[in-house]
Amino acid sequence: MVEFRARHANGGWRWIEATASNWLDDPAVQGVIVNYRDITERKLMELRLQHGVLHDALTGLPNRVLLSNRLGQAIKRSQRNPQYHFAVLFLDLDHFKVINDSFGHPVGDRFLVTAASRLHRCLRSTDTCARLGGDEFVILLDDIHSLDAVVQVARRIIQQLSLPVEIDAQMLHSSVSIGIVFGSAEYNDPAEVLRDADIAMYRAKASGKSRYEVFHPAMREAAQARLALENELRRAIAQGEFIVYYQPIVNISSGELIGFEALVRWQHPTRGILTPAAFLDVAEEVGLGDAIGWQVLEHVCRQLATWQHSFPHAAHLSVSVNLSARQFMQPELYVRIVQLLTQYNIPPNCLKLELTESALMEYSQEAAAVLGRLRSYGIQIAIDDFGVGYSSLSYLIQLPIDQIKIDRNFIIQLDQAHHSQAIVRAIVNLARSLDLKVVAEGLETTEQVDRMRTVGCHYGQGYLLGYPLPAAEAIRLLQGGE
Repeated sequence: MVEFRARHANGGWRWIEATASNWLDDPAVQGVIVNYRDITERKLMELRLQHGVLHDALTGLPNRVLLSNRLGQAIKRSQRNPQYHFAVLFLDLDHFKVINDSFGHPVGDRFLVTAASRLHRCLRSTDTCARLGGDEFVILLDDIHSLDAVVQVARRIIQQLSLPVEIDAQMLHSSVSIGIVFGSAEYNDPAEVLRDADIAMYRAKASGKSRYEVFHPAMREAAQARLALENELRRAIAQGEFIVYYQPIVNISSGELIGFEALVRWQHPTRGILTPAAFLDVAEEVGLGDAIGWQVLEHVCRQLATWQHSFPHAAHLSVSVNLSARQFMQPELYVRIVQLLTQYNIPPNCLKLELTESALMEYSQEAAAVLGRLRSYGIQIAIDDFGVGYSSLSYLIQLPIDQIKIDRNFIIQLDQAHHSQAIVRAIVNLARSLDLKVVAEGLETTEQVDRMRTVGCHYGQGYLLGYPLPAAEAIRLLQGGE
């Protein structure tokens, strides 16, 4: 049996299946009988199925299977010929989720089709542009002679994909982050190349988006270290390795202790006590910040209950706890906090929740309702790092808050920068007019304390007034107040 194509009289092509039977020994026939059958429809169906297995249904581009096959061939060729080089570009559209969420998936799909078309126009006929899924694309540049040539392609892609796309009279904007691997014989598996290109792409996103990064082995080490940190964080949450340190907040006029700020620490089994700078950003990015935040809140409530039982004179003290923007907007926030206060029999006014100015601006409409409910229950509300979003004061005035904390960067510059002095003075005057308390963060010199006292600031915290202390050492401050 044999299959072949034949030109039809109408100019098209037909697929024919021919089967030959040997009847030479039959006296009545003494020949070969060939049966022909038109199998065009079946063949076209097979080709469509084969294409579907190897191509993306939305864009028609090669998919991961076909890309891996071609990349595998490029790797083998580079191992045979030292003069041959290839490159892989891993692309991810920036802000594509905003387009999908704002205009719906049908519009998002049309945007992807347009992006795929623009990518294809940036390449040679020998190159491969594949879609892995979502808004991720991979380009294989075949027989590319230098990294400079690869960079030129990347820049051309960034320029093309930064142009607006018009869909249904809407001008949609996006950009692209690109990770580049300049292929060499050191690779043995397509998955290794894609992994490293993906790592470089995430470095491009972290560096500001709409740019490219060329992979370097140090990036892989950093990515592996980050993955190890993620795994350690999950274990630390499960095993309760997070503890709380307490930094004193004092009345800078009288020196009286009025409360503490709760600061999370990681009691790492091998690295010792770690500050948030070593882990909190990663925890927030992978969605573990909420779990850590709730553990801190429970630690604080438990500690407040112990202090109030042991030191009746400290019943007026409050502890400030930082909430991330994500934790602040959890639907169950109010209920869970009330449950904790009830469980440990803590008066609501002993808990002070701190939110950054940027977090409140991100959720300005919803924030007022959430804060109003918490404050009505008796929980105090403070705005942390105040002054960074100074242009948004008109919004903040409308929020139900009790206290503002001046960002330490303004305090540090008090002696050198005149504008910092003016901003600090304006913040304090604003707080007075709104009957709000003011805490100066980062006080480290007597001159800074004197300046804040002169402008009418109520409270302060910083290394000059007290370092963050574990609970056992914070007790000594309470004992000293008896």
